[in-house]
Amino acid sequence: MTGTRMESSVEAMESELRKISALEGQLSEMRKENIEFKPAMGDMWKKMEEWMKTPQQQCLTLADLGTSSSTEASKTKLGDPPDFSLKSASRLTLRPYPISGRRAVPDHIEKPDWAADGIPKIEPNSDLQNIVEIKTQEQIEKMRETCRIAREVLDAAACVIKPGVTTDEIDAVVHEATIAAGKSVNEIICHGIPDARRLEDGDIVNVDVTVCYKGVHGDLNETYFVGNVDEASQQLVRCTYECLEKAISIVKPGVRFRDVGEVINRHASMSGFSVVKSYCGHGIGELFHCAPNIPHYGSILCTLTKAGNKAVGVMKAGQTFTIEPMINAGVWRDRLWPDGWTAATADGKRSSQFEHTLLVTETGVEVLTARLPTSPKMFPWLNA
Repeated sequence: MTGTRMESSVEAMESELRKISALEGQLSEMRKENIEFKPAMGDMWKKMEEWMKTPQQQCLTLADLGTSSSTEASKTKLGDPPDFSLKSASRLTLRPYPISGRRAVPDHIEKPDWAADGIPKIEPNSDLQNIVEIKTQEQIEKMRETCRIAREVLDAAACVIKPGVTTDEIDAVVHEATIAAGKSVNEIICHGIPDARRLEDGDIVNVDVTVCYKGVHGDLNETYFVGNVDEASQQLVRCTYECLEKAISIVKPGVRFRDVGEVINRHASMSGFSVVKSYCGHGIGELFHCAPNIPHYGSILCTLTKAGNKAVGVMKAGQTFTIEPMINAGVWRDRLWPDGWTAATADGKRSSQFEHTLLVTETGVEVLTARLPTSPKMFPWLNA
């Protein structure tokens, strides 16, 4: 290597290190801002865990949990969830509400092996956890049909979103729309169990639909505005949408799976947001989750997180998988609620997600869950 080339490489490396240092500085500032927030956060989790353990989630009152307002406590009816909310500069964090029961699916509808208890039986030990399957034309046609149905179901859910609606009511719409099509349905509201909380003006809500039909799966989700949403949340949701679109634009044979994360991480970081590292895109077909795993973050090792995108392999025609970036307004870390399923941001700030099921073609990509001409116009930037 010549001296000039070596100097150029060193300069490039130093430039990247400066970028990493700047990002770590931003994270440090975020942590400083939340120093007073953390003790309250821990108290909230303790209250939440205690409430979740009580019979029918009904035994604790606001007074039991040490709220300052005895008047507020006296108004609490048996069965109301205690106030787990804690105040940050921008908003109140969510609290768990009484959750929905499992909805019945008619016996004549064929169900995947995880339908009864949510636990897949074949999937964990399948060879397709290590080998990326190339779909046959028959499988592809089935997936096209299933993904179209999933899109129609999600669109039906989008049409009922407004202030005052509960996620349980959204779940009912998704369930009935899927049953009407003669299909079986997965849980919706990504990693959040439908419950009795009413959506409020200014909320953002993610609806995640997975349909299993003719033995194959279709998976997609979108984040919607509820009423009048503040500018910061609008920017977060639009950035997430753009992250997915930019990632899809590079999908074609020969592209490395890890490049997806590079594209998403770059756009999110430049917009001032963080990328969740705990969950990733996945292969999909006859199995709901299989190879490849597709992380949404970059490959540069961060000295704070000790994590880098190490996804192996390249895209080939006939592969099907999801890309589903989760973008946070604050730090990237998440924390599970006591129900063991619902994942919330660690700092209580907002999060957004979009997802599509994709097919790699000989010349590029086909978005199997693409919006239809009949899809409701939910996003202002698509209406311009």
